[in-house]
Order: sequence, then structure tokens, then C-alpha cells
Amino acid sequence: MYREFYGFTDKPFQLSPDSRFYYNSKPHNRAMAYLRYGLEKREGFIVITGGIGTGKTMLLRHLLSELEASDIVAAQLLTTQVEPEDMLRIVCSSFGLGQDDAPKSTLLDRLEKFFRAREAEGKRVLLLVDEAQNLPQRSLEELRMLSNFQIDGKALLQSFLLGQLDFDRTIQHPQMEQLRQRITAALHLKAMDAEESVAYIKYRLERVGWKDDPQITAGAFEKIFDFTKGVPRRINSLCDRLLLFGSLEERHLLDEGAVQSVIDEIEGEGLGVKAAPAEPAVQPMPTVTPQAIPALTAAVTGDDQLLQRFAALEQEVLQLKKTLQHERKLLRKAILIQMDMDIDDE
Repeated sequence: MYREFYGFTDKPFQLSPDSRFYYNSKPHNRAMAYLRYGLEKREGFIVITGGIGTGKTMLLRHLLSELEASDIVAAQLLTTQVEPEDMLRIVCSSFGLGQDDAPKSTLLDRLEKFFRAREAEGKRVLLLVDEAQNLPQRSLEELRMLSNFQIDGKALLQSFLLGQLDFDRTIQHPQMEQLRQRITAALHLKAMDAEESVAYIKYRLERVGWKDDPQITAGAFEKIFDFTKGVPRRINSLCDRLLLFGSLEERHLLDEGAVQSVIDEIEGEGLGVKAAPAEPAVQPMPTVTPQAIPALTAAVTGDDQLLQRFAALEQEVLQLKKTLQHERKLLRKAILIQMDMDIDDE
């Protein structure tokens, strides 16, 4: 809906990772350097950890887009809640080697032949594992065993493991000592700072033809960072809602107040942590002298009818505003529900 209102060619803040919108922030640039370093080393495991929504999956998508024209045969493990007895079958399936009830020895033989065939062609094999924190320790051990397939001291399979913070604790477990010895490099992916968050938002907007419509104030950017803490997925979610809000309100200027309105809606839906409101300041009562009381009484009495009419009109206007705001909220929720249904259909 807001695409047409602002003249965008696409949605700039969609939640599903799209390598077209990859932004090379300092944290992501460093992580990509580690991944490329791992590819050059041609051995062991590269481990990237980070909080929820920091862009780990986007890193994988961007890396895969770089590898399309290379000599690397890459596959991504699509599910990570895999028990040890199923791990080899899932790996075989990821490389297009079928998925059946063959015994473990057959699956290992099938994988080794595949690795050696790619080596003979001058190609390398790379396995990308996202959400690695969900893997049981024994499943990780199965992956480590695959790194034992070697030629001239070089591993025939490399693995990149990306996971949330829990994965750090898994790796540090005493039983993971052999896996730790195979890790070539490890990096924790941090969130962006305030300056990079602004650049990230502008970059994604420019990718869809943004020409300062809507205009976003400095205060709005600051409010966005305060709420999202520089986490890309949170930024995408908030900015997507902000653009929807702006189009429905027909705003071409998005300021701090607009961002706060969207934040209030998100928190009202239970999707954010709302801080306790500050206590209102107590204003001192004005001083009224005894001499002024008769004059005040006369003025109030004389204008009593006018004040009542004014108060009634004021209440009516407030009620109309509340009704309009409620209807707009319902419309935004209906649009969001429809957008979610469209994504599910895809």
C-alpha cells in the first residue's frame, strides 16, 4: 500500500532476508571477512554467533550470491533440529544426493565419493548451517566427522556454523573439545551503532527509489535507534510499520511523534516493552485574592451558558478524533493481517 503512496519500486523493509538489500555495515563487513578468510583457508569450521535479528541469515544469503559464479559447490542446511541419526541424511539431501533409509556406512560412502568427485573437478564443497544453536551435540559431532575426509591434508568439506548466543555455550562444553580444535575462526556479530543505523535505513530506502519522500527527521532516526538498539530485523519491522502509518495518515514528513505513535501501537499489541510513564509534574495552584473573587464570580455567571456550549463542542471534537484514530488503527491492523496472509500464501 505505501509503495504506491511514496512511489517505491519495492518494499524496502521486508522481513525475509534478500541479498539485494545487504548493507555492508562494520559488523557485517568484519563477519564477511571472516567467512572469506575461511574459504581461502579451505579447512575447518567458521563460527559466527549473534543475537536474534542481527543479520546472520542475510550474511549467508549474501555469501551464496557471491559464490554463484565461483568454483564452490555450496549447500545450506535448511533444518537444524536434527537428531544424530538423521544428520547424514539431511546433509546428503542438501547436496542433492537423495534422502533414504540407507545405513550410515552407505551415506558416508555416498558423501565421500561426492566430495572426491568435486575435488577432481577442481571444485570445493561448502556446507552452511544456520540456527546452529538448535543442533544437539551428537549432531555437531557427526558434522565434525565429515571434516575427516581429506586429500593431501586438506579437508574435502568446509562448514560454516551460524547461531544465536546459546551456540557459544554449546561449543564451550567439555565434550566439544575436538570440534573447537577444528574451528579456524569465530566471531560474534554485533548490532549497528546509531550512525550506521541511519545509513542502513537510508540505504534500503534508496534501493527502492526513495527521493526524500517521505522526509525523515533527525529526531525520528534517533527514536528508531532508541527502540531498535541497532538490530536490523527490529529496524525493518519498525520502519515497515512507520511507512504504513505515514501512508494511511497521508504524511510526507515522518518525525519523532510519528515514530512514537507506531511504537505505542506495537507496544499496545504486546510486541514491545513499554516503559512505565513518568509521574506528571504537580503544578502549583494559582493564588486568588479575596478582592478578585466577586469579579471572577460575575464573569463565570455571565458566561456560564457560553462555557457550557464550548465544553460540549470540545467533547464532541475529542470524541470524533478518538473515533477516527480507532478506525485508522483497525485499518492498519487489517492491512497487516492481509500482508501476513499474502506472505504465507507465497
